[in-house]
Amino acid sequence: MQRKYGLAIERSLLILLCLCVAVTLITTGTALSILGKESFAFFSQVSIFSFLFGTEWAPLLEPKSFGVLPLVCGTMLIVIGSIVIALPMGLLVAAYLSEFASRRSRAFVKPALEILAGIPTVVYGYFALTFITPLLQKVFPNLQIFNALSAAIVVGVMILPLISSLCDDAFQGVPVALREGGYALGAFRYEVITQVVFPSAASRVGAAVILAISRAIGETMAVTLAAGATPSMSVNPFESIQTMTAYIVQVSLGDIPAGGVEYLTSFAVGALLFVMTLVLNIVGNSLLNKARLES
Repeated sequence: MQRKYGLAIERSLLILLCLCVAVTLITTGTALSILGKESFAFFSQVSIFSFLFGTEWAPLLEPKSFGVLPLVCGTMLIVIGSIVIALPMGLLVAAYLSEFASRRSRAFVKPALEILAGIPTVVYGYFALTFITPLLQKVFPNLQIFNALSAAIVVGVMILPLISSLCDDAFQGVPVALREGGYALGAFRYEVITQVVFPSAASRVGAAVILAISRAIGETMAVTLAAGATPSMSVNPFESIQTMTAYIVQVSLGDIPAGGVEYLTSFAVGALLFVMTLVLNIVGNSLLNKARLES
């Protein structure tokens, strides 16, 4: 009787898990099919070459231009700025948690840091708009209200918990014997960290950075509120720019009639964004697989 009851539970769990997998696959397949269908409709009207390599983006104005490079440039400006801010801080926090912090300090600092990941992104956007930008304008008087620098700062703060947590896990995965070998040779703690721990965890740290870049590329509300909506090829962080996700938000507000080429641009930009994040995730997974083989 007990065996039959156990088998019934296992079968029920198996069916539930299969349903969850099926829902995931169906949702992913449906989203990709819609994205592909609408993107194909767009590229049947606009040359893919002019879309990928054009330097002017004005699909809502006359004359219309569909060069996506200004959006890509704005997105990369935010990504590079956020990584420059978050990566050094994330590595330092991870090194502290892994090599210096006591159990009590670690139990307090890590959850407190990860609270940053739970704050809604729209709050980060308003924080950049109402606090960071006025603060920066005291240092840089020519700074525009909407600018890439404030957006990069808040996105850097947003991805900081991801980088620090993943790097901490990478440092924790380094065998204790390697650390002890370094100390046995007379190395100081900072030498063990920089010459033993970090090189041993380099692949996993690289994967963490790739995943953080994917997170920064896909950020929407914070950059929409902080960076503005001015598609530009400028690399000046003091000016207003527009990212790929911010443009999708602009089209999704409902002011543009569905079915037109202007409306289809959001799917084309979304498809390009999907390809970029997919490539980054593949690179990140390959680095993680390399780290597993090395360990």
